[in-house]
This record gives sequence, C-alpha cells and structure tokens, in this order.
Amino acid sequence: MAAKLEQLKGALDSSLAGKIVSLSESLGELTLVVDAKDYSATARCLRDDAAVRFEELIDLCGVDYSGFGEGRWGGRRFAVVSHLLSLVHNWRLRLRVFAPEDDFPVVDSLTGVWPNADWYEREAFDLFGIMFAGHADLRRILTDYGFIGHPFRKDFPLSGNVEMRYDPEQKRRRRVRRPGNSTLIHGGNPELHPQLRSAASGGARRAAAGAGTGRRGDYAR
Repeated sequence: MAAKLEQLKGALDSSLAGKIVSLSESLGELTLVVDAKDYSATARCLRDDAAVRFEELIDLCGVDYSGFGEGRWGGRRFAVVSHLLSLVHNWRLRLRVFAPEDDFPVVDSLTGVWPNADWYEREAFDLFGIMFAGHADLRRILTDYGFIGHPFRKDFPLSGNVEMRYDPEQKRRRRVRRPGNSTLIHGGNPELHPQLRSAASGGARRAAAGAGTGRRGDYAR
C-alpha cells in the first residue's frame, strides 16, 4: 500500500506541476487540494492523463468549514470534495477545492469531465448553497420547491425558517415565516444574488409546467 501511494504521489507531482496547493496523506489515503482557478483543468488532467487515469467520479459533496477545529480554522468557509477512482491503476484520490468567496461560493462544474457530477452538484447547491459555474440545470434536488435556506450550513436554524400552521379561517394549513427569519435564500438579501435565487426557483417553474401530467417535473426521468 505504501509503495502504491508513493507511486501515485509521484504521478500527481509530474502530471499537475504548478497546480498543487497541497498533497497530504492520512489513513492510507491521499488528499489533493487545488485552487478554484485550476479546478476544472485539474479534473480533466486527472481523468485523461494515462499516468493517473481517474476514469470514475465516486462521490462529490459540499463542506462548510465554519467553526472547524473549535474556531481555529482560518481558511475559506466552503469547499467541494470529490472522490475519484482509477480502475486501470486501482487507486483512489480525494480532490478538494475551496470557493474563493464565502458570501457567494462558486466553483466550476465537473459535469463536462464526469457527467455523473450532475446530481451531486445539485445536492451541494441545495444543501450548502454552493454554485457550480457551467452546470446546465442547477436547481434543488432534495428539499421541496420554495424551501428557504440551505440546511447543511452551520448557521442554518435547527427549527428551520418556516413552519406550518392551521388557519381556522381558511380551514387549511399554510406556511408562515418564523419570527426574526427574514432571509429568503442565501443568508442575506436575495436581491444580492439573483443568480442563486433563479436556480433555487427553477424547479418550481418546471413543476408547474408538468402539473398537467400528474407528476413533479423535477424527478420524472
């Protein structure tokens, strides 16, 4: 195992010269960190270079590092982590990239490199509010249409931003905003981030268009 990791380290150093921010080993696994500006090019190199040949994206997720290390963390808040597998070489790699801005986190989409990144990136957007530049259909995938906020963020209220109450006059339940929670989508004034607001509401428009078919437009495949 140790010899295999050393071989992979050497191949990465050779293939990604000048693009590696850090390359660390822990528990028999390697973690590669690159800058956001090099993210897409690095992913394509990892897939195509015969020396490393990571043909398969196993998983992709978002991470919120706020409060990490009991407050000692001084880096960027949001990261995207991908787990890669090389079938040819039988080795694995963790690829991490940090979004340059905490207020509006954006990184490149990997759908052009590994098409199965599609729903993984939608999940990271839905749960963490991370935007993926170049994603053709970035909208919510787990929370419901009109959901307010991103529930895996460390500052998301445990009780949520809205609740259902019974309206005796209308004789039905209706959704109301919790007192003190004026945030709509992205932890601030939604007018600051129309691109994010558009992506979050896209599924609702598609669902309305498919209402006549008796299905939810988002999940019918």
